[in-house]
Amino acid sequence: MQKRLENGLIFIWTVSLVATLGSLYFSIVRGFEPCTYCWYQRILMYPIVLISGVALFQKNARIALTIAVFAFIGGGISLYHYGLQKLRFLSDSAPSCGGVSCTGEYINYLGFITIPFLALTAFLLIGITSLFMMKWQKEKK
Repeated sequence: MQKRLENGLIFIWTVSLVATLGSLYFSIVRGFEPCTYCWYQRILMYPIVLISGVALFQKNARIALTIAVFAFIGGGISLYHYGLQKLRFLSDSAPSCGGVSCTGEYINYLGFITIPFLALTAFLLIGITSLFMMKWQKEKK
């Protein structure tokens, strides 16, 4: 396997692991109860750790498309969730998310960095890296 494909898998695994550990930190250590959209984002992020870890072990870069699908669906949910928090016209008509409001902001660093923003950043990094990996695989052929 080309070194850059392997590095791409290492990067994806690292980003997804940090995002997973970060979400567990916020809920277990800080005691922040996840809302419904946070759960959807977790459902899409957590498997990326396992999928990319196994792919790295097997040196299987062909998994990039699968990872990209998880990342871009998760990124879409994160973007919508972030919009619910930051855009008044979305937050005013936000659906009820169960026991925890999806418009609530447990953190708000620098006025724009919230938990969905962090998730969106991770999903974008993973998705873009996956797209590059698919491109590199085509070049290899």
